[in-house]
Amino acid sequence: MSAETTLVGPEVKALLAFEVEVTKVQSLSPHFKRVTFTADQLRHFGADEQGRTLDLRIKVMIPSAGHPLPDFAALMELPDSSWYQSWLRMDPESRGFMRTYTVRSARTEQGEIDVDFVLHPAAEDGVAGPAGSWAERVEVGERVVLIGPNSQAGPCLGIEFKPGLSRRLLLVGDETAVPAIAAILESLEPDMQGEVILEVPEAADFQDLAAPSGVKIQWVARASADSCRGRIHGELLDAAVRAAVAPGSAVPPVELEEVNVDEEILWETPDDFGFEPSGQLYAWIAGEAAVIRELRRYLVREVGMDRRQVAFMGYWRQGKAEGA
Repeated sequence: MSAETTLVGPEVKALLAFEVEVTKVQSLSPHFKRVTFTADQLRHFGADEQGRTLDLRIKVMIPSAGHPLPDFAALMELPDSSWYQSWLRMDPESRGFMRTYTVRSARTEQGEIDVDFVLHPAAEDGVAGPAGSWAERVEVGERVVLIGPNSQAGPCLGIEFKPGLSRRLLLVGDETAVPAIAAILESLEPDMQGEVILEVPEAADFQDLAAPSGVKIQWVARASADSCRGRIHGELLDAAVRAAVAPGSAVPPVELEEVNVDEEILWETPDDFGFEPSGQLYAWIAGEAAVIRELRRYLVREVGMDRRQVAFMGYWRQGKAEGA
């Protein structure tokens, strides 16, 4: 998914490049680290109409070793989304890396944003990705660039959680979706009902999340104390969803296009249909693309959920790094 910049009125950009400083680093668990970014400019960081970030996605621009980041303030002055194409044309060895993360919380009046990073194990060749390596070693005082919404530009880009009139929720995700789901839960009205299912690497990664009393949270861990080998990614998540949501008794056949997650992005939300979810169950599901694809098939084809009531998002693909 590439970030896009559009004009919303004269000279008002939908996205801004925020030059930020790391002011706090906190280890939350073996696989989660929280980094607090600070800048006066973050007072202009956008949110939804109610001031919530929910599952808001931003781009974190991480410098290449030994090279400063490009001048993103100047790049963002380019028309439309050409800043991104201009960045791609730069030398890959020095332009830095772009990775997508969810805002865990924003305190814009203080000029602060928290981002929770998932610490992945190194790849088979022993080399960790640039974002994971940076998050492992990050220290207070380091500077990066965040590309995110401009509060002066109207409706905020990058938020997919839109339950409409639905009062009953199903929120499902692996570790990469935990920050988004945690932020969503904190925003819910007290009368919301629902089920949350989260799969993480190990039980030490379970977090104490705030949620309405009618929302049940279930954690599952791939690694167990009595086994030296963890479960396959998504196996427990799939089983937990099937246990929580039973198949329908008379589900009409539904045609779903096959998505090759190695070549395409699995990303479908009610907005794609110009649809506002009704009072039925609303599902928000994100994580590893192949796992999400199978959950999509189950909920639509076997349970009989209206696909317009579901946001399916393949955040990442096993064995493949984000595009740029």
